[in-house]
Amino acid sequence: MKKIISGKVREVYDLEDGRMVIVTTDRISAFDVILPTMITDKGKVLNALANFWFDYTKDIVKNHMISSDLKDMPLEFQKPEFEGRTILVKKLKMIPYEVIVRGYMFGSMYEAYKKGEPFLGHKFDKEYKQAEKLDEPIVTPSTKAAEGHDINVTLQYMKDDLGEELGTKIEQAALAIYKKCYEHAKANGIIIADTKFEFGLDENGELVLGDEVLTPDSSRFWDASKYEVGGSPASYDKQFVRDWLKEHNLAGDPNIKEIPADVVAKTAAIYKECQTRICGK
Repeated sequence: MKKIISGKVREVYDLEDGRMVIVTTDRISAFDVILPTMITDKGKVLNALANFWFDYTKDIVKNHMISSDLKDMPLEFQKPEFEGRTILVKKLKMIPYEVIVRGYMFGSMYEAYKKGEPFLGHKFDKEYKQAEKLDEPIVTPSTKAAEGHDINVTLQYMKDDLGEELGTKIEQAALAIYKKCYEHAKANGIIIADTKFEFGLDENGELVLGDEVLTPDSSRFWDASKYEVGGSPASYDKQFVRDWLKEHNLAGDPNIKEIPADVVAKTAAIYKECQTRICGK
């Protein structure tokens, strides 16, 4: 067993038998900097949400989950500190794209729209306000860069690269997952404005959903009770931390010493509320 990835949030271990162990930590990053203070139980919340969604969407596409029970893992992980934040998964041949599904006119798409420009191959004939729901969600992939920032590309670019059949299969799976999960979240007071998925191929060449899925770290979750068209809706994510960093001119500063306890507590509560609404516990 060897650690193969130590990311901003997750530690990934290769069991070298076609399986991996993924541990979701309480680390938090903002403006491309891993912050020095942990957010209490954030890793457990992200893990619980992803596991819920993996189970909820397994009728649409297979996923990499094998077990979340520590008893199924190597002895090194059968310790209290790994409980609730660790999963055993199938190792996949990952597809080198993040597959972003956007359901609302927001962010970089809205910036392009305001200028009258197409957004990654998508043109909009009707008039939209900021944060308005699109008639239909769209898929806009990005390449996964080993270093630096990912690069947004058109859906056709991905299809030309991977082949029309696989590219279309990925597009259809991403849209189907988004639509099903959107309805569940909306019924529980959360709007999934956009999200990103990662897919891989198993030993039989079948499409499999991997990485994390529909967490506040990989998605834009809005509070449906406070949602209004025309502005920037209240979100369930690390925006509270980002706002504190900007307010204190610390955005992107790698020398941050500590995040205040009240900011940690507020952020932890936001993540926890998201889990409670979606998972029901």
